[in-house]
Amino acid sequence: MDFNFIFLFIESIHLQFDFFGGERGALGSDDPMIKGLILSLFAVAGFGIILNVFNAAVRKKMVDQVKLKRIMKETRAYQKERMAAMRAKDQEKMSELGKKSAYMNKMSMEMMQMNMRPMMITFVPLILIFYFVLPQLFSYTVAISPIPLNVIPGDFFQLTCTAEQAADPEHVCETENALFLWAWYFLSSIAFSGIIMKLTKTSMDLS
Repeated sequence: MDFNFIFLFIESIHLQFDFFGGERGALGSDDPMIKGLILSLFAVAGFGIILNVFNAAVRKKMVDQVKLKRIMKETRAYQKERMAAMRAKDQEKMSELGKKSAYMNKMSMEMMQMNMRPMMITFVPLILIFYFVLPQLFSYTVAISPIPLNVIPGDFFQLTCTAEQAADPEHVCETENALFLWAWYFLSSIAFSGIIMKLTKTSMDLS
């Protein structure tokens, strides 16, 4: 399981909402300071890289990486052993592992707290930059995808404009499959987060 992606997803869910205007995906400006898809595409990706570096620096400072990796390794080994015992219907082994469940739950909770602690620090500057800086610099959509990226059913996590939105003259979408400002930030953050975490040795990947 890629914990890096999970925490990026959690940290980015709120970014698709305009808390001031109330419209989903409406973050941006009618008259942005930075114009043009190519320039906007690279500039938003640059913000994503800078914030990822900041997040990694906070993680490195606040989280004991050696202890975190040890807990993760121990937790995954326990889960793997438990699943194997369940598949084999080995009641003796399952009973033996059940005695460790309270300890492993405690370790899982500690791991979650270690991962969430840096988010309490990085959340505030992310919100300030995303709601007060980026909407002044960029348009509502900053890139165009060759295909629709709304893979999650419903409209809760909508990355690209739909044909219906593009056809609505009052909607911020002007082109079908255009990527919202927040969506391109989210995707570019995912693209670079793994590299940055590996370089700063803050990755949660044990492989």
